[in-house]
Amino acid sequence: MKLFFSVVLWLSVCTAVMAADYSIEKVKGNVYRFSAGHYHSVFMVTQQGIFVTDPINKEAAQYLKQELAKRFDQPIRYLAYSHNHVDHTLGGDVIAQQAVEVIAHKYADQDLRWTKAPTALPTITFSDELTVKLGEHSVQMKYYGSNNGRGSVSMRFMPENVLFVADWIVLGRMPYETLPGYDIHGMINSTQQVLKEQPFDVFVGAHADMGSRKDVVRYLNYLEALYAEVRDGMLAGKSLETPQQDIKLDEFSDLKMYDQWLPQNIEGVYKTLIEQSYFDRR
Repeated sequence: MKLFFSVVLWLSVCTAVMAADYSIEKVKGNVYRFSAGHYHSVFMVTQQGIFVTDPINKEAAQYLKQELAKRFDQPIRYLAYSHNHVDHTLGGDVIAQQAVEVIAHKYADQDLRWTKAPTALPTITFSDELTVKLGEHSVQMKYYGSNNGRGSVSMRFMPENVLFVADWIVLGRMPYETLPGYDIHGMINSTQQVLKEQPFDVFVGAHADMGSRKDVVRYLNYLEALYAEVRDGMLAGKSLETPQQDIKLDEFSDLKMYDQWLPQNIEGVYKTLIEQSYFDRR
């Protein structure tokens, strides 16, 4: 009997912890951020319906769907995937019911189908840009080329002017470990292109912090400095271990995971330059 109650108590605590990991907060106007642990997505509520982005996983999608039904008297009209990776797209089948349109870039759609991803498949795809209008509100989706995964796009929620990007822009934290699934050249290029466009008011990423255009500029500065240091070390004939010991980039030491992930970021750029640029064959 004691064992039974211990198990029940443990399950109750785990359930409470899982529930506590979910949160919804207003970003600006009718645009909100949904958080599931260290994952984030964005949704917009209008009189013509709700536009939802990455469902993250089945449990998170179930929570979000229930909360939207409780908080807002509007149906979900659209679900948009930021890219193909399943740690952002799972749970789409929970959201995409009752005539919900599922949107993704054509490359994300292709990957989800080819890999038989267990989620709702896109019903609307696009190549370069797509604008979805909901009355006076809209979501502007844009593809900048390779950066993270396949078919990764930005989403700008207007007129609130909130920009949502998953993975290839991260604020207040280092890029993830050895940059698995990332294209460092594309990350830099895509971020540069974002900064050349109309300034946004608020940036929301799929991980880490929200921020401003100034924060995105600083993120780009980190990527460019990281790339230059690794490239120059390789041009000088240094092996991976030497740049990992020598490169510090102290001006970015306040970023979360700096000590743990800087050597891994260096490894990621180093290996990318070998795999994509054949640096070892020069």
